[in-house]
Amino acid sequence: MMTDPIADMLTRIRNASEVYKPEVGVPHSIMKENIVKVLKQEGYIKDYRIHKDSAKTTMFVSLKYGSDGEKVIRTIKRESRPGCKVYSNVKNMKKVLGGLGIAIVSTSKGILTDKECREKKIGGEILCTVC
Repeated sequence: MMTDPIADMLTRIRNASEVYKPEVGVPHSIMKENIVKVLKQEGYIKDYRIHKDSAKTTMFVSLKYGSDGEKVIRTIKRESRPGCKVYSNVKNMKKVLGGLGIAIVSTSKGILTDKECREKKIGGEILCTVC
């Protein structure tokens, strides 16, 4: 039994990026799909697709690399864990690498980046940081 499926997805993406794989498969859930949507919107991945099998649904994430083969996702880190949730209001939300990276936040308005949270003036649970 897996206790933290989001951390599992982030680890799969991190490991696939380290060995320059073009695509990685992860078990699908709505929360994971929303996190991947934010990664695509911010330009950290190329695309994603969902494959429905008779027994399970898998999401395939196409990773993105630079023109010289450099990794677009340098670090991806899970911040809030099942045993220790990390919440932040909009005033205390810190910028990742001075604004060069993003924090993915679960809010009452959905999954947003830290920049969108500042614009909408809402806080929430910080799921992960990417830079």
